[in-house]
Amino acid sequence: MITPKFWRTKNPIAYTLYPLGWVYGALTTLRIKLGRPKKVSKPVICIGNITAGGTGKTPVAISIASILQNKGQKPFFISRGYGGKLSNVLVDPLTHNSSDVGDEPLLLSRQAPAVINSNRYQAAQIAIKEGAEIIIMDDGFQNPTLYKDVSFVVVDAGFGFGNRYCIPAGPLRERVSRGMKRADGIILVGKDENNLAKKLSKRHPVFRATIQPVKPDITNTKVIAFAGIGRPSKFYDSLQEIGFKIVKTIDFPDHHKYTEEELDKIIKEADELGAEIYTTSKDFVKIPVSKQTHFKVLEIEIKWQDEQKLIDFIEEKINAKRK
Repeated sequence: MITPKFWRTKNPIAYTLYPLGWVYGALTTLRIKLGRPKKVSKPVICIGNITAGGTGKTPVAISIASILQNKGQKPFFISRGYGGKLSNVLVDPLTHNSSDVGDEPLLLSRQAPAVINSNRYQAAQIAIKEGAEIIIMDDGFQNPTLYKDVSFVVVDAGFGFGNRYCIPAGPLRERVSRGMKRADGIILVGKDENNLAKKLSKRHPVFRATIQPVKPDITNTKVIAFAGIGRPSKFYDSLQEIGFKIVKTIDFPDHHKYTEEELDKIIKEADELGAEIYTTSKDFVKIPVSKQTHFKVLEIEIKWQDEQKLIDFIEEKINAKRK
């Protein structure tokens, strides 16, 4: 889904949907309370969120995997594989596509091995069998099946927690207060427009990060941009920051599966306007190989304010839990 604008404020639509949101939040709380998380033989780092979509969770998970790899460790991702038809498999980026395993696991597998299974405990067991030394749980903060050694909540600093109502009245998967009780640390991504760092640091360590676009060789500044992510505007802003002039934007729901007709229409419009077509890495993996030459990707990377502080925190938590 595309993040609704009314999720930002308390307004008549949000008030009307509030009872449904209350039920949604209550059911999430009940499911977590009834869960009996199982511990596996290797450390588990959970990269999750309290709000739905668009926080920067997946780039953060990829960045942490890269840091661990640079330290000589062998991380594996585990994911439920949303949008894919397969389960209980190790993702092979050479043979699987997004319809098989989902867009995010396919993207994650470019950095480190990824296992998909809605039961994260079973996914972790497969990862360990395949040689994982440490497990990164992409999403799953509300999933009660697997014991987590370290749980991070990723927060979009510009959006915060919106109107603080639960889905569908607002963006929350659960009440902020309940979620924060289970969090070990907060990863705040982007410009802090809501003074969240000061507020959140009263109870949790806060790690600051920004998403930086990797500037490509620009031969044509005129672009059509499209994205099927939680908050497409962040992607469009990044394109403009590095010098592109966007002539048209097209928003699709998060995890959208593109049809041939949709892609052909975008290609035709770009030809007519003399524009390049840019999309995100997450969307590019869902485009058939036969059409990928028509599209370009804006790659991004996470820049940490204090990377060593983050690594020290992770090691400290794991050592404390694994004594």
